[in-house]
Amino acid sequence: MAFMQVSRKVDYALRAVIHLANAEAHGRSCTVAEIAERERLPRQFLGKIVQQLIRKDVLRSRRGPHGGYVLARSAEEVTFRDVIEALEGPISLNVCVGDHPDCFLLGACGMNRIWAEGQRRVMDLFESTTIASVRHPVAPTMPPPKNPEYNSEEVV
Repeated sequence: MAFMQVSRKVDYALRAVIHLANAEAHGRSCTVAEIAERERLPRQFLGKIVQQLIRKDVLRSRRGPHGGYVLARSAEEVTFRDVIEALEGPISLNVCVGDHPDCFLLGACGMNRIWAEGQRRVMDLFESTTIASVRHPVAPTMPPPKNPEYNSEEVV
C-alpha cells in the first residue's frame, strides 16, 4: 500500500520540540540524550535534527549546569509549519502547488484545483497548530523507557 507520509526526520523533530515544550512548562531544558531516551529516538540522528532546528531558530542551546536545549520562542509561537519547513523546506503536496509552482500543465489540468485545495488545507492546519496546542506537561520524575536503538550512556 502506498500513501503520503511525514518523514521520520520531521516526526522525530516534532516529538523533540513537543518534549522541550513540556519540559519548559516545568522550567527545564533537556539534553539530546534525555530527549532521545524519553521519546525513544535514535540519539545520533536526533542530534543532527536538533542542530538543524538551531540553525533555523526553532531551538537554542542553554549553557551552564542546567544547560541543554530549549525552544527559541514560546510554544505558543512555534507551529508545525515552522518545524517542518526548518527541516524540509517549503511544503508542497505536488509540483503544481506551493510557493513555486513548477508544472508545464499549470492551468490546463483538472487536478490542479484539487491539489491547490489540499495544499491550502494542509498549510492552514500546519500554520494554526502550535506546539503549545499539543503539549502535555509530564512529571519530570517519570522513568525513561528503554530502547535498544540508542546508547543512553553517551554524553551530549
